[in-house]
Amino acid sequence: MPMTPSRRTVLTAGGLLAGGAAWSTTRSTASAASPSATAAASPTDGWTRTTFTYAMQKPWNLALGDRYGNSGGVHRMWVYDTDEPMSQGSSTDPRTEMRWQRQYTSGRHMWDADVYLPAGTNGATFVQILRVIHPEGTPATDFMLNAYSANGGTVRAYDRTVLKTNAYDQWFNVKLAHNASAGGVEVYFDDESVLVTEDRGPATRHFKNGVYHHGTGRAEARFRNITYWTR
Repeated sequence: MPMTPSRRTVLTAGGLLAGGAAWSTTRSTASAASPSATAAASPTDGWTRTTFTYAMQKPWNLALGDRYGNSGGVHRMWVYDTDEPMSQGSSTDPRTEMRWQRQYTSGRHMWDADVYLPAGTNGATFVQILRVIHPEGTPATDFMLNAYSANGGTVRAYDRTVLKTNAYDQWFNVKLAHNASAGGVEVYFDDESVLVTEDRGPATRHFKNGVYHHGTGRAEARFRNITYWTR
């Protein structure tokens, strides 16, 4: 299985598809649709709620409770830029993440959760589609959502397209839908489509959420109502 490089490198190269083609994104125009059309459809219409399991990843030299808490159905994960990686000697950035055990190569899969990003979180990935087994020379991720400190908390696709500002210190729903058979990814915030893009070609994938920290200082993310959908 290929080693995963530092996400600081991946974020810079995040716009490359397999074969070196430019990574393309299309900001959704769903908000311009008629009110009746918008109200009629939900992103989960036709999908099936599916069970999933996960393993926790955290700095190798710390107890899980030093970087993770779960109270009242809220999963809270945090990390510091000075923390160790998840395994001793690894070159990857520090993280506290839920690594979903359900892997897939085809079909349609959706990650769904309410997300809370505390003020100050800067340069951290809070959800991603990881290409755990992928052809040599192709990217390690299909997609990442990152939090930055500008404009009251900015959410970007990788370190590029701005999808949300003033995101700090409030709950908002995120849905990340991946059609692995067709090669498409669609992002929804509060059930409104905000981005349609491509994945990076054939691979074995799984979802991850938490904080994978490529920035400075302390990063934290909270999650509730985490749901897995398939169709």
